[in-house]
Amino acid sequence: MNSLRELYKIGKGPSSSHTMGPNNAARLFGERHRDATRFEVTLYGSLAATGKGHMTDIAILDALEPIGPVQILWEPSHFLEYHPNGMLFKAFGADDALLEEWTAYSVGGGALSEGPGKEMSLSGDIYPLGTLTEIIDWCDSHGRSLWEYVEMHEDESIWDYLQSIWDAMKAAVERGLNTEGRLPGPLNLSRKAGVYHVKALGYQPNLRSRGLVFAYALAVSEENASGGIIVTAPTCGSSGVLPGVLYHLAKGHAFSDTKILHALATAGLIGNVVKHNASISGAEVGCQGEVGVACAMASAAACQLFGGSPYQIEYAAEMGLEHHLGMTCDPVCGLVQIPCIERNAFAATRALDSNIYSTFSDGRHRISFDHVVEVMKQTGKDLPSLYKETSAGGLALNYLKK
Repeated sequence: MNSLRELYKIGKGPSSSHTMGPNNAARLFGERHRDATRFEVTLYGSLAATGKGHMTDIAILDALEPIGPVQILWEPSHFLEYHPNGMLFKAFGADDALLEEWTAYSVGGGALSEGPGKEMSLSGDIYPLGTLTEIIDWCDSHGRSLWEYVEMHEDESIWDYLQSIWDAMKAAVERGLNTEGRLPGPLNLSRKAGVYHVKALGYQPNLRSRGLVFAYALAVSEENASGGIIVTAPTCGSSGVLPGVLYHLAKGHAFSDTKILHALATAGLIGNVVKHNASISGAEVGCQGEVGVACAMASAAACQLFGGSPYQIEYAAEMGLEHHLGMTCDPVCGLVQIPCIERNAFAATRALDSNIYSTFSDGRHRISFDHVVEVMKQTGKDLPSLYKETSAGGLALNYLKK
């Protein structure tokens, strides 16, 4: 598994796979061809189907147009074999000669691949164990916590990096709470986070707590939908869940930054296990791989903060993912707004429920987190492509028929 630096990334929304990934790929290709006279980029499958709503074209143009003219071709019905988010880049030089053509895939969370076994990792595999069962067994036999396992295998600057991640998460919540108005795009949705926050403060403690979690998760998700700066956790489309939970717990229970960073490390480990063994790409496995994984990460983080054992943390993460199995990715108009924003808010509260449920137990249960990851991967393969970020089915189709 790779470093947590490759899971948690600070960048612009609205989509890690459709905006950040293509932008990264275009920048890499442009750096290789500073002398090109023009570029041609073909987008396939999910990238083409929802790319305009996700601003994929803008992300590519931002990277390549300073070098030369760019032609973008859209092939929504053509899915490359390796991954639904395929891109073919071509650079042309003098006399319009083809300099290079390069196929890349945006595989989720802003990460790129050149095909099977060719993930473009910056860190390489730094974690020797690849499943949560193996990691929990190691923690049990060594008397260590999950965050200590992270500390052992990352370099010493990981805590400074996670501090920058936490600072960016807090900033996204606070910007979202203080920004009003309409979200971009044809749906004409209004931001809700600020209103939810004000209303929550007027309720008694139980409802206030739930309302504040809604508000914090909505705040980040609305920032993401507006193309604001957020943290992939594990993706842009699911970026509101973990910050919503951590911000709420930090303010409500006065947890120190050190404890929050430890929780971020544990949450990142959960996301890494899924990324390594399955997928966090909505175009590949549906929203279960985005909001479902984010809920699992937030469940584990909350459980850690409240003193859960590694077994209880694993159980909380398992519930967070299990109860999102089969969730489709069907964004209306290809925008990360309906149903994405509400899903972040509900997943944040579900994460807190998963923590409570697991801490009532001793952490022992029948279905392991690793098994749920396997099931999620297979379920994603079995889902028809129209339910995986193409806006051709589900809520998106029904909305367009109205």
